[in-house]
Amino acid sequence: MNIPNIISLGRLLAVPVTVWLILDEQILTAFWLFIAAGISDAVDGFIAKRFAQETVLGAFLDPLADKTLLVCTYISLGYVGLLDLWLVILVVFRDGMILAGAFLYQALTQSLTMEPLKISKVNTAFQIILASVVLGTTGMNIEIDAVKLGLVICVTGTTFLSGATYVITWGRRASLLETRK
Repeated sequence: MNIPNIISLGRLLAVPVTVWLILDEQILTAFWLFIAAGISDAVDGFIAKRFAQETVLGAFLDPLADKTLLVCTYISLGYVGLLDLWLVILVVFRDGMILAGAFLYQALTQSLTMEPLKISKVNTAFQIILASVVLGTTGMNIEIDAVKLGLVICVTGTTFLSGATYVITWGRRASLLETRK
């Protein structure tokens, strides 16, 4: 267990606190914890790369912490009515589909490597920005509906593109496995 992995684990442990804060309508505090978690993601990545502390555990723990925080934040924001439920379902379904594909690939090949696609990174960035804007503007009583709408459109589009790209990628991998048999 190294420093980047401990930071990722801390981010994972921040998830239930963030959810509780949102459900308890302490939105501004949830916003600051969400921002701190985002900063910790950058810090653990920097330390891992800069000081050659990248590990196999970290390659799985870091995205697990990120996705768990995002998915749980989206579900919580949907539950309290700050995000439309259709968007929450779309985001959660896409992540569930990717996770199921990864588990299936690992079960079949025992050779899963964590390589997020560029469109997936763009999608994740838009998801983070939208969650931050919703938490921040709600917590500070600021109304910027046009910005939120633009971000919802970006999240929706990149979620569809990313999900479709993963389906195509996993489909190709599965067909290659079948032809090798």
